[in-house]
Amino acid sequence: MPTDAAPPVTRDDVYAREVPGFGLIRLRPVDPAADTGLLHRWVTEERARFWGMADATPERVREIYAHLDSLPTHHAYLMLRDDAPVALFQTYEPGHDPIGEYYDVRTGDFGIHLLIGPPAGPPVPGFTGTLLEEFLTFVLADPARLRIVAEPDVRNDKVLARLCRAGFVPGPRVELPHKPAQLLFLDRADRRR
Repeated sequence: MPTDAAPPVTRDDVYAREVPGFGLIRLRPVDPAADTGLLHRWVTEERARFWGMADATPERVREIYAHLDSLPTHHAYLMLRDDAPVALFQTYEPGHDPIGEYYDVRTGDFGIHLLIGPPAGPPVPGFTGTLLEEFLTFVLADPARLRIVAEPDVRNDKVLARLCRAGFVPGPRVELPHKPAQLLFLDRADRRR
């Protein structure tokens, strides 16, 4: 039976911070070859249906993340808590992504996607919020990023509520080729901590 043990670290962490009472959070780029098994398990679970990869084979998952890895404008990161993988985060530059055709992209816009991994034990209060907060801290460490953009599926009530609790403000709904999406925006100046 496969486990979600931490994949080997084959690239340097891009972010690491000890969160008091929570543990060591690390963020590292996805390694398409080494992380395929873990990512395939995560993205094909029913709970990840809005990720849009429910029927993907392991080979297809590897191809998708290898393609992302080749782009200078799109990145995928695995978040680890005390060396256990807990989330997949992706970033992109909206002006270099199809979403840029659906709204007026501003200078300083920076897009994100998030997928929290399956629970690996009893519920931890504030778990998802803590992971999102650490990811936002990483993203906004670059002062050129003035506004964070997200476009989850309009039917994904959990992520919509979570992003709004983090300070994101709903924008227009847009009809993407693969999903009806709700644009959400978080201005750097309005970020809640």
